Amino acid sequence: MVSRVIPVETFDLVIFGATGDLARRKILPGLFRRFRAGQMTPESRVIGAARTEMDAAAFRAQTRAAIEDFVDPAQRQAETVEAFLSRLDYVAIDARGTAGWAALGALMRPGVVRAFYFSVAPGLFGDLAERLHRNGIADTDSRIVVEKPFGRDLASARALNATLAAHFDERQIYRIDHYLGKETVQNLMAVRFANMLFEPLWNAQHVDHVQITVAETVGVGGRGGYYDKSGAMRDMVQNHMMQLLCLIAMEPPYHFDPAAVRDEKLKVIRALDPVDPADIVRGQYLAGAGQPGYLADVENPASRSESYVALKVHVSNWRWKGTPFYLRTGKRLRARASEIAITFKEPPHSIFDDVQGWRENVLVIRLQPNEGINLMVMIKEPGPGGMRLTQVPLDMSFAKALGAEAEIADAYERLIMDVIRGNQTLFMRGDEVEAAWAWTDPIIQGWEDRGDRPQPYDPGTSGPEDALMLMHRDGRRWREIRE
Repeated sequence: MVSRVIPVETFDLVIFGATGDLARRKILPGLFRRFRAGQMTPESRVIGAARTEMDAAAFRAQTRAAIEDFVDPAQRQAETVEAFLSRLDYVAIDARGTAGWAALGALMRPGVVRAFYFSVAPGLFGDLAERLHRNGIADTDSRIVVEKPFGRDLASARALNATLAAHFDERQIYRIDHYLGKETVQNLMAVRFANMLFEPLWNAQHVDHVQITVAETVGVGGRGGYYDKSGAMRDMVQNHMMQLLCLIAMEPPYHFDPAAVRDEKLKVIRALDPVDPADIVRGQYLAGAGQPGYLADVENPASRSESYVALKVHVSNWRWKGTPFYLRTGKRLRARASEIAITFKEPPHSIFDDVQGWRENVLVIRLQPNEGINLMVMIKEPGPGGMRLTQVPLDMSFAKALGAEAEIADAYERLIMDVIRGNQTLFMRGDEVEAAWAWTDPIIQGWEDRGDRPQPYDPGTSGPEDALMLMHRDGRRWREIRE
């Protein structure tokens, strides 16, 4: 099956921070893949903007190197690379001064979509927004893309939203969370709302519990300074995992429409109960396998920030009252895996009480690696000798189901094209961000007030022992982390 690629409108996309790591690893290679797929019109252009003094030729050379490093060799035919590079330009610019802004303004064309990607530190968002308006570069139809972190608490999130709102309407602001651009995350909505099979069972009457796991094998690496100030709760739970929880728990929107979808997500966040301290487990990885421990990585032997956190969360609404959501995320764990697992309850009456092998039905949505969905169901174990049950997966790997020729777009590719289309469905709204921080802040403040220390855990494991007990005391267990 070959997916249809619909070209977007002609655009001028300015990438502030175009010489940075995110632009090199994700944004520019992603744009090349969209160009190669035929989604960019021939007239569309990408303009790099950064402090570094260089000309357009040097920027094209840097972009060529990024494509060689991060795009599959089979996808980078020489003539296609050259055609893409010819659409690139560059302006050296001072985000807090006057240099470069007139030159950038001169490059902007009338009658095309204008989008501005703020791939810079949040402290520069206000400066960029103000100068785009002061110099007449942004108009009422322009869009800005801002990267997380969207603040580090409720107060800073409100301040950031107010800064952006001083120059742009909410309909122009795209707060990007790359998790929402993953194919499987969007398929979660399709599975729920396009199939009669699941939606009648998607409630506390039929679902025993939900697990959301984002596990990584790497440590904090070069992000030690950032992680020491944020920890896993701020870095992963407040944004990525919160959004996944919302998509699972939300009510059906009246239409697949940005406002309708985000209204329903906001209702979920506001329905979250405060989390009992007994339902929180935090950890820090130890040294092992020739690699330093967390305290060495953040260069702070007294650090109390967490590289791992697990929570039991309740959504107090009609649909989910009584069904726990278990969230866990961590660094330096056994395997790299992100998944959502919906475990269904036992049948109200089983005719197989005396038969061995029965296990719950589980719907597993794999976000990475090997994106796909499988449903664990019970069948009779083949062979003679009476009735024996065994669990098997009804597996839909996207690569297998759609064919090898169907390329699954990277999350950044998809989201940038949505910006050009003006589709905000997969982007966080300002009130969502603030509601998420309003729930998160008391949890963090609580463990800081109690003086809680994260528990050490060995690298290459599933995390702290108490995280296992978080499930065991409820008669449940975590799914095994595997790639």
